[in-house]
Amino acid sequence: MSRGKPNKRYTPEFKKLVVETMMEERLSYSETCRRLEVNSRDQIKSWERIYLEEGPEGLTVERRGSDCVRR
Repeated sequence: MSRGKPNKRYTPEFKKLVVETMMEERLSYSETCRRLEVNSRDQIKSWERIYLEEGPEGLTVERRGSDCVRR
């Protein structure tokens, strides 16, 4: 028996839209989750950190798995 929903994959374009909408409309993480149907506030926080540190291009990098290198 499986628990919850399977992990959802988001496109880089969607991640950029989420972060930019949150910043432009000054939404909280929770409100952004509800409005844009993202499963986790922590996921949005992660996208925001990447966006601010690396720019929108950083959201195109695949970061799953044990090969993931964090700065």
